[in-house]
Amino acid sequence: METNERKTKWGVTIVLCIICICVGAIVMYGLFYFFPTKLSSVTNINKLEKEVTVNENGISDAVEKIYDAVVVVETYNNGRGIASGTGFVYKLTGNGYAYILTNNHVIEDGNEIYVTFTDGKRVRTNIIGSDSYADIAVLSVSEDAIISVAELGSSVDAKVGDTVFATGAPLDSATYSWTVTRGIVSGKDRMVEVSTDSSNSADWIMKVLQTDAAINSGNSGGPLANSNGQVIGINSLKLASTGVEGMGFAIPIEDALAIAEKLEKGEKIVRPVLGISMYDVRNTAYVTHYGIVVPDDVNAGVVIASIERGSSAEKAGLKVDDIIVKMGDADITSVAMLRYQLYKYEVGDKVEVTYYRDGSKRTATVTLTN
Repeated sequence: METNERKTKWGVTIVLCIICICVGAIVMYGLFYFFPTKLSSVTNINKLEKEVTVNENGISDAVEKIYDAVVVVETYNNGRGIASGTGFVYKLTGNGYAYILTNNHVIEDGNEIYVTFTDGKRVRTNIIGSDSYADIAVLSVSEDAIISVAELGSSVDAKVGDTVFATGAPLDSATYSWTVTRGIVSGKDRMVEVSTDSSNSADWIMKVLQTDAAINSGNSGGPLANSNGQVIGINSLKLASTGVEGMGFAIPIEDALAIAEKLEKGEKIVRPVLGISMYDVRNTAYVTHYGIVVPDDVNAGVVIASIERGSSAEKAGLKVDDIIVKMGDADITSVAMLRYQLYKYEVGDKVEVTYYRDGSKRTATVTLTN
């Protein structure tokens, strides 16, 4: 009797389990059938860290946007060709003329400057003004000759890795005029020592954009543009030495325009002077020859070689053989750095100069003049 009761209980249990399983299956099916979106959102969660779009369709649209604004610049002195480079139309004056930006070193020492447009038209320009330290020159031509005006962008907004391209006349040859080379922004705010004359001695520092877009002789003065076809820099120089490849530099467009706007108005670029000649402490030949006392902990700075009578340096009490190591809060490491820091100030400003005399550290307040 007990055996039959046990069998009955087990049978009931098994039937109940089967019923529960069936009911559960039906319930789940109903949920998926009537609420598919909600359930799928629970089971499928995608986390988007960063959306990156890669487009390999090229930059032809951007190139086309700026192409006809680019010109080939030819510089002559008394009828003899002395230099060539690139430039671009950046502004219409509204009074029948247009302005072209290029590098100062492309047009310096010339008294006749011609530009050629993409349609083959060649016209003579007027030199509005130029500045050797900023390496900027502004030319003007009749508005009738203009095909297109370049759109200006922002170097500040540019990021390392952004696509850029250069347009110009490499190798100083008409054969390769309006060559386009593509690269990226390789670096920003690079401090590059340059010479503003024919000497090999650096006397100025330029703050520039670095790019690996191919820049060759003749590209100077041409635009460095972003992938929207907007000019963010003016191609100016490149590092050319054994083991160096793909290191070109461009003047940020904001810096170029700050100078250009003054030149457009006929203003002279006025910079303060100390009234001294100088050489680097690292120039051991000079230091040894003149018996300059250099403290052991001083390994950079500039030595005053001469002082102009009545200059701001003389009035502040500076003397020949003093070693200048700081201007304001900035360390002075070379002649080029001193000039770069000095030109951040305006005529009339007062600046504290830190220097060494006979091994003793001193300071002087200099009122800057021109």
